[in-house]
Amino acid sequence: MSCRRENRTGWKSARLAGFISAALVAGATLSTASAQQWPMFRGPYASGVSEAAAPPLTWNVETGEHIRWTTPIPGLGHSSPAVWGDRVFVTTAVSSGQEGAFQPGASGGRATVDAEAEHSWRLYCVDRDTGRIRWQRETRAGVPRIGRHVRSSHANETPATNGVYVAAFFGSEGLYVYDMTGELQWQRDLGVIDAGYVGLPEYQWETASSPLIYRHMVIVQADSRAESFVAAFDLATGDQVWRSARAENPSWATPVIATVEGRDLLLTSSPNYFRALDPTTGEEIWRFRDEADVKVPSPVSGHGLVFFSGGAPAGREFYAIRPGGRGEITGGPAGGAGGHVAWVSRGGPYTPTPIVYGDRLYVLSDLGVLSAFDATSGELVARRRVPDVGGTYNASPVAADGHLFLAESAGTVHVIRADDALTLVASNEMGATLMATPALAGKGIIVRTRASLVAIGS
Repeated sequence: MSCRRENRTGWKSARLAGFISAALVAGATLSTASAQQWPMFRGPYASGVSEAAAPPLTWNVETGEHIRWTTPIPGLGHSSPAVWGDRVFVTTAVSSGQEGAFQPGASGGRATVDAEAEHSWRLYCVDRDTGRIRWQRETRAGVPRIGRHVRSSHANETPATNGVYVAAFFGSEGLYVYDMTGELQWQRDLGVIDAGYVGLPEYQWETASSPLIYRHMVIVQADSRAESFVAAFDLATGDQVWRSARAENPSWATPVIATVEGRDLLLTSSPNYFRALDPTTGEEIWRFRDEADVKVPSPVSGHGLVFFSGGAPAGREFYAIRPGGRGEITGGPAGGAGGHVAWVSRGGPYTPTPIVYGDRLYVLSDLGVLSAFDATSGELVARRRVPDVGGTYNASPVAADGHLFLAESAGTVHVIRADDALTLVASNEMGATLMATPALAGKGIIVRTRASLVAIGS
């Protein structure tokens, strides 16, 4: 199943022109694309919000109520689905022998597995209407270059697409860009991205920072024990456009684009600093010091602010930052509000990325504590456990049609009304472990379980 680039220049040029034309029609403006597509981790701008989707609030996997299709995906992968038009993209890593241990509720730094088994890294394209596998491609086969945590996988990064290209990033196993029919355009070996327990190099946890597509580039964040960097590559050719090196420890946060006061910022979260870069050049615009290892949640933006969270221990501070300024920006006394910090609160998440929806910033803890803050002032509006007895969450919340959808690791998608009571509307059992963040597509929602993609819709 290995891919090779075929020498059919004229045919490929005509086909690529057709793709570009279709993409311009489908995404003539970013707002149009935002309404119709789910192009990367957590959708448009990595916001987690769909303005167009209206998924059912209840469904039943056993009876088939509101279940459009279920498609098995082999191997182990925690990447989320990415959706463009009638195509769904997802990645996985398939072990050649017995799959290594997988414990979704495990914690602690010393659980490294799968350091020696042969694997096949794959990208799947699934028909959004029928669930039929349109094509699959093996990107690489061999022994993983680093081990994974017992609750992780070797395919954690969500693909990114713009309707012309689809980018699949597997950390140390490389970056691969295909066209929409599955023909490999180029690939890059970015070296070993050694992500794991700081101070104990024998404990490796695998990578998880997903790629994003911005204009003509695919951008990746590669925070490692050594030689950390953010880099951009030309989507058409694979040529490196820019590379920004930084002194950082491993992180697992996906970079995001935020448009603030008419300017696009590339936001990154890492153990030493939160940063804003110029996405066209990689130049650092500002940085905010927040020293804490294990940064996993992505930055989010809204109401003229950018929100940063994550780091050990769970429940520590998270920040609403005014994104102006240059160089090293600071907060008020003792790191509190003031200066460039609009507000700061405790109870930040360890793994799930927060979400801005309406006037609220919703923060979900790994143990199921959901908090609603006034996004502008930081006032705590509501807090509750979901469900009432709590749970464990690795996936991030997504929102549509006035509701939040929370995928609990044990196998339930909880639906919360986005009101100031945080009303629990429904709890939908999926019958399998949930590690990936759901995708909102069209009027429905696509959920990745331990072994399948499940499309839910009226």
